[in-house]
Amino acid sequence: MIRKAIIAAATLSTIALPAVASADPVIGQPAPCVKVTDLVGPDFSVKQCGVSDVDQHRAGLENNGGAYCGPTSLYNVLHYWAHEKKAPVGWLTTKVMNLDPQDQADYNVITNSIGRIGEDAQYNGGTNLYNLRTAWNIATKPARDAGWATVAYGVNTDGAADFGGDLAKRLARGPVQMVYGRYSAGPKAGSLQRGGGHIVTLVQVDGSFNGDTVQVRYMDPGRASDHGVGDYLKTQSDYATINATLTKKTVVEWVPTKNNPDNDLGDIAIPGTYRTVTRWHLTTPGSTATTTQLVEGYNFFEMAPPVG
Repeated sequence: MIRKAIIAAATLSTIALPAVASADPVIGQPAPCVKVTDLVGPDFSVKQCGVSDVDQHRAGLENNGGAYCGPTSLYNVLHYWAHEKKAPVGWLTTKVMNLDPQDQADYNVITNSIGRIGEDAQYNGGTNLYNLRTAWNIATKPARDAGWATVAYGVNTDGAADFGGDLAKRLARGPVQMVYGRYSAGPKAGSLQRGGGHIVTLVQVDGSFNGDTVQVRYMDPGRASDHGVGDYLKTQSDYATINATLTKKTVVEWVPTKNNPDNDLGDIAIPGTYRTVTRWHLTTPGSTATTTQLVEGYNFFEMAPPVG
């Protein structure tokens, strides 16, 4: 299995990426959408088209999909590979390339698909990037069975040498799942404590290699213009992207005490600790958020069709 993964990664690394823009008016973003993959010189500019903006808040999912941001953003990634690259991804008789999130007739099937992704990602009131990569591997098995090569990797912002530059290179190959945590003040002055998180689908990034600031645009599965209005849990909202700025930041994080899962009695706790990590502060124009939003990492995915 390891050898096959290495071969797949080597195959994908040879895919050529043009440093030019081309018209790409396809399902996924409000037309016109122009794809850009400019990675030449000190600055970069990358924009993907054909990425869906599927709603996570849906009737039929636990808590009406309130914590299904991870599975929903992964559906957006699968939509891109199915519709843009014609990859045969999906589950049993359900193929993503045959579904249009903007067609009401497909709404329930897409809801079931998001639920399936959650199951494969071991949803337990939420999901994480690691388990979402497992769900990706399950959804892309039909493609591998047909001779496609697939890869999924996760990146942590802490220790990333050039977070923005590497993010641009990954996005040039396909949409990226990005996770940010919501932080409030920790016990010690100047420290922060995580209180939850959110996963979005990144579609655009602009900045400079080895820079400390990056401009991004992303699809947020939790935001919708019709949220809370009428039958919003039974219909797909209009597609939209969100502008944000990411700024490199060193953070002192408080990781609270928690029960030791290896102790059956549950009365021995793992002590809380402080740690210093590198994160990227996410800010949006006109935001009224009461927490500090810090990007912690991302999942990126690649696929290549059979050769010959």
